[in-house]
Amino acid sequence: MSTWCGEHPILEEDFLRTAADSVIPWERLNGCTLLVTGATGLIGSLLVKTLLYRIDRFDTEMTVIAQVRSQAKAEKIFAGQKQFWGNRLVFLESDVTVPYEADFNVDYIVHAASSTASRDFVEKPVEVIRTTLEGTRNILELAKRSRSKSALYLSSMEVYGKLSHELVTEKDSGRLDPMAIRSSYPQSKRMAEAMCAAYAAQYGVHVSTARLTQTFGAGVRPDDSRVFAQFARSAMQKKDIILYTTGQTKRDYLYTADAVRGLLSILLLGKSGEAYNISNPESYITIYDMASLCRNFGAGEVRCELNEQEARKYNEELHIRLDNSKLNALNNFKRVSLEEMFRRMITVLDK
Repeated sequence: MSTWCGEHPILEEDFLRTAADSVIPWERLNGCTLLVTGATGLIGSLLVKTLLYRIDRFDTEMTVIAQVRSQAKAEKIFAGQKQFWGNRLVFLESDVTVPYEADFNVDYIVHAASSTASRDFVEKPVEVIRTTLEGTRNILELAKRSRSKSALYLSSMEVYGKLSHELVTEKDSGRLDPMAIRSSYPQSKRMAEAMCAAYAAQYGVHVSTARLTQTFGAGVRPDDSRVFAQFARSAMQKKDIILYTTGQTKRDYLYTADAVRGLLSILLLGKSGEAYNISNPESYITIYDMASLCRNFGAGEVRCELNEQEARKYNEELHIRLDNSKLNALNNFKRVSLEEMFRRMITVLDK
């Protein structure tokens, strides 16, 4: 059975679920140009493909500009969508830290470019901070000059820091140690959010912030180094899962397609100068228990091999559950369960 642009049937199901969402005001995108930075990343690439699916199957007229650091990499990721190249899908090979040309204008922006590897937070903290702050400033200047209808910044649940309670709303703010090297990521994310709020207040730029919990599912690539991908590979290879911490950090997780759906809801329905959590409170679980869940998919035993050097790459132990009420007021859609997230991810990886 042929699928859309040769994508896996599970991914096509995901594209359809979002593209058919009647709460999202798709008509606002008609005749518009939408820029997605970080378009070869996990969320950025799935967002671009979802938009192309909407264009193709629902006759929505728009142009998607995919900003990437490597066009060669982008052409591999979007090889199945080659029919759209140069027409509905335009590649912009450029680093987000480089300002945009003066005559470059767009209607909508989703700023998804970011460092996401925990190793980089401690080994390349300067680059992490520079990419976050300079990239966000360039995006905001572009939105200001273009008089963009809406811009969306992808932040992280890590901006909340260490809190004394578990259920967290957008108004909460906890402790972050600015002298801890790993804070290069959450501290710069906090500053980028402040920059968005400042541009909204001072210049009238319509920009919102999305605070995503850790996101995975169908679309994760085989070489992804993050913990959920390591768990999936262990399950597929029938190997033990080794943790370098006690695995007691507890958080909720979000399915990839649910992230895309939430982002589009905030971009088109969210209020300027405000932040929105995107998560799945029903997936609230410790890392250790999540690793144990993967035994249902073939993983062996879960073993903790405490290693101080490895542990430095990870955040300190946290218990944080994001309150979804604010996003649900915009679009209250059903999220994919944690077990189903792993099932769909492993099925696509094991194709």
